[in-house]
Amino acid sequence: MNVPVSEKIRARLQAASQRFHANDSIAEYIEPDELAQLQDEVEGKLLGVLRSLVIDTESDHNTRGTARRIARMYLSEVFRGRYGAKPDVTEFPNIERLNELIIVGPITVRSACSHHLCPILGKLWVGVLPNENTNLIGLSKYVRLTDWVMSRPQIQEEAVVRLADLLQHTMQPDGLALVMEADHFCMRWRGVKDSDSTMTSSVMRGSFLKNANLRAEFLALLRNRSR
Repeated sequence: MNVPVSEKIRARLQAASQRFHANDSIAEYIEPDELAQLQDEVEGKLLGVLRSLVIDTESDHNTRGTARRIARMYLSEVFRGRYGAKPDVTEFPNIERLNELIIVGPITVRSACSHHLCPILGKLWVGVLPNENTNLIGLSKYVRLTDWVMSRPQIQEEAVVRLADLLQHTMQPDGLALVMEADHFCMRWRGVKDSDSTMTSSVMRGSFLKNANLRAEFLALLRNRSR
């Protein structure tokens, strides 16, 4: 019997006792030729969903290729943080022993709510207090790591913590702070259809958690930049 590629990947994950929640990366458990096969499988399943929604995918030229487009979008674009490897990040030593506050942002965030797969769109700011042993990374690397973590189905509160863990592990700074503000289209598009509400999440680590003055400086600078 021909085993679906999704079942092969699932078996591999289970054999390794590896979690595969919606916001987990499973890239290292996918063989190089399996992603294209997975896209084909997802396309077939989505075609069934469209048919069950009584959408004519044969004579309607607008929906004839919709299943294929959605499958490609999920695997290669909006959820690529699940199926694509972590981007390479070049780190360089803190030769000048910088120990002053660094703020990066706003970084554009594009994610999706794992409850309804509706878009989450927003901005992220990162504060870093380095020490002489901190691994510094370039500005574009913050963007790439953010995109890799956020391009998965998840809830905002967990996404910010997941990104903070990654940056802390990569850089090892004295202090790390993240603030994310986002619109949730599960509010705009469905339910109460509130078009004005946003969610703000923050994570404070190290010096930002212990030093109230540093935390206040970071938040004040964010307020000034958003005016």
